[in-house]
Amino acid sequence: MSKVNLNTPEVPVRELRLGSITGFSGTAAGLVSCSNAGGLKDGSRSFSQCMGCSSGNAFCQLSMITDAAMVNHAPVGCAGDFFGYNFVYRVGQMERDLPPVIGRYFNTNIEEMDTVFGGARKLEATIRLAFERAKPKAIFVTTSCASGIIGDDVESVTNKMTRELGIPVVTCFCEGFKSKIWTSGFDSAYHSIVRKIVKPPEKKTNKVNIINFWGSDVFSGLLNKLGYEADYIVPFSTVAQLERISEAAATIQICPTLGTYLGAALEQVYGVPEIKAPVAYGLAGTDAWMRELGRVLDREQEIEEIIAVEKAAVLPKLEEYRARLTGTTCYITAGSAHGHALIALLRELGIDVQGAAIFHHDPVYDNGDPAADMLDHTVKTYGDVPNYNVCNKQAYELANILNRVRPDLMIARHGGMTHWGAKLGIPTLLIGDEHFSWGYQGLLNYAERILETLDNKEFVTNLAKHSTMPYTKWWMEQPPYTFLGGNVHVQAY
Repeated sequence: MSKVNLNTPEVPVRELRLGSITGFSGTAAGLVSCSNAGGLKDGSRSFSQCMGCSSGNAFCQLSMITDAAMVNHAPVGCAGDFFGYNFVYRVGQMERDLPPVIGRYFNTNIEEMDTVFGGARKLEATIRLAFERAKPKAIFVTTSCASGIIGDDVESVTNKMTRELGIPVVTCFCEGFKSKIWTSGFDSAYHSIVRKIVKPPEKKTNKVNIINFWGSDVFSGLLNKLGYEADYIVPFSTVAQLERISEAAATIQICPTLGTYLGAALEQVYGVPEIKAPVAYGLAGTDAWMRELGRVLDREQEIEEIIAVEKAAVLPKLEEYRARLTGTTCYITAGSAHGHALIALLRELGIDVQGAAIFHHDPVYDNGDPAADMLDHTVKTYGDVPNYNVCNKQAYELANILNRVRPDLMIARHGGMTHWGAKLGIPTLLIGDEHFSWGYQGLLNYAERILETLDNKEFVTNLAKHSTMPYTKWWMEQPPYTFLGGNVHVQAY
């Protein structure tokens, strides 16, 4: 288990802290075996087409705190995603029945002269401008590759501006070049919150922290039955709410890829227990997760009653869906823990998961508890997965393997990946709400959407007739992991 250190302004990246990797090819069981044995090695690619950016991931969390402002200390090109964050922010607020307001995002516009003489003065001026225009309760400053390379002392600037403005001005160190693991940005964002925003508890409350992205509310009904209140963090929280998350009765994370650091930090620093169990996808995972929740909240009898009622409600329909879906083949591409959870869910529906391209792999989580390892749970419960690839969004590998496997269905968690299946005539499903598949009802939700996708495949069938791949015939005939070297786990084709 990694030790949270709030005395340092930066959190170590996942490669160093957890031993996370972005390159692997083989089977899911092989990856679990290597992780458990401590023999996991990262495979480096001699060609890389694209990568996720940890700076963007940090920004996407902090930018949705409702009364905070963001200052991105970077060239203006790094602000190109602002419109996307603002769109998700507005839609997510409406999903939670909140008034849809726009984000408060600023960029320092580092230019060539700033890379020579430094951008500290420009950063100070931008922070003052953000304060004057937005009147925020806190300002978060995200760093960039440019600010890191020129060596701006951002922490000194934010400390100075905190004293001047009388509100927290917080540095989030998330330079993209420091990590190949895009989720290191989540850890950077949460480190800055716990270090400079969260206050020591004055009392314990009946609230339960839920570390999530921006999905719909699926926890209030369950927690209310148990006498607790759901408190979603970080998107759509206020600064005042975040100050008091140390007082919660427990912490739930909907995805360990997202919340591993924050959950561990709240437990280690403030004694808020984290629910350490497989993610509640599929019957077995939901059973284990519900019982762990009941144990931590001292509601074990109530949880057993809820399990009995909810399972009885979904089992008849689940059997009907299984009969219709058994034998369907599927390929998955998604982030780490969410992708592992989707494998479990699909196996529960009788679907043959022929392979997966998962964006990275954490051999351990910050809480150090092996019970929370979703891939280990999935392999032990549902069996192995062939064609398992740890792949940081390398589209050329995905297109190649899809062309070989040709599944009946492709499921993607992230936008921008679905069209590779569609171009090959493969019905493709994208669901952005991470809570859509949560719990027992989530099985039925996904089954219905999968059947809809399979029943309406005419569009992708016609699209494939008029589409061409950007990759040459030579590449599509190569083994898909030709450029993944330095890895003893690469399987032969």
